[in-house]
Amino acid sequence: MKIDVYDTYATLSTGKMVHFDIFIPSGQNKATAMNYANIFLTRLGEKHNSLNQQLCNFCHSEITNPQIAAEIAEHGHFILQMEGCPNPYGGPK
Repeated sequence: MKIDVYDTYATLSTGKMVHFDIFIPSGQNKATAMNYANIFLTRLGEKHNSLNQQLCNFCHSEITNPQIAAEIAEHGHFILQMEGCPNPYGGPK
């Protein structure tokens, strides 16, 4: 499956910066990536639509592995949590 990767940064209400990538099927638009970013931030307890558009940018396209492709097929996207991201799904990160 070919995906588009959106490099995303957000500042939490605590002032902490988080960095994550949003993987969506290739050919979808930035608005789709922004929507998934806001859903993710809401799961972190942040205000919906608090993401600055300039901090969610297309990075590149690639062919993804089968595990991520399965997640995207089921949920429409995949979030790769990187710097500063707590785990919104429970358990240690």
